[in-house]
Amino acid sequence: MMIVMQRKSTKHIAVGRKEATHERIVEVAARAIRRSGYGGTGVADIMKEAGLTHGGFYAHFESRDALLAEAGDRAGAESVALAARVAAAASPGQALQAMMQAYLSPEHIDAIETGCPVSALGSEMPRQAPEVRRAATIHIKEMIDLFARQLPDWGQPQAHEQAMALVCALIGTTIIARAVDDPKLSGALCAATLKQFTPAVA
Repeated sequence: MMIVMQRKSTKHIAVGRKEATHERIVEVAARAIRRSGYGGTGVADIMKEAGLTHGGFYAHFESRDALLAEAGDRAGAESVALAARVAAAASPGQALQAMMQAYLSPEHIDAIETGCPVSALGSEMPRQAPEVRRAATIHIKEMIDLFARQLPDWGQPQAHEQAMALVCALIGTTIIARAVDDPKLSGALCAATLKQFTPAVA
């Protein structure tokens, strides 16, 4: 009986260790794709950053695209969860404004490695494998729905349309604000978008 119990315990530890290693690889990859892009993120670099050997990769993933899909899913989920926390912490009636300000804040503009993956990777997504694009699509829809739920006319078609336009404006502004080499222009772009959309969400 003791031998059987020991074998089960060892197996459980091994499974737990493998799951923890898998999670570490995905966590590293989720940062790497936002920092370096899909094209600039190699399996060998991810495994090295995770403190693992390249040879162990296929014990966890069928392909590089499978890893990119999981990494994109992780990054998207983190972004939506952060926006939801910002909304929950805001004063009554101020959730949408708080979410907009957080998204266009200097902190988020500077935090490409840990920020919204759509604004970091949007231009590359059309050329990715279907599973990578599917992961991105799921969280884009979640983000739109989260913004729509903060609008006064939530539940009406116009609320969903307005949320789509708002999310597109936030993403586009972030891409351009990161692209320019003029900090004042970057800040002005963010301020202009906030100003344009504030009357619509007030």
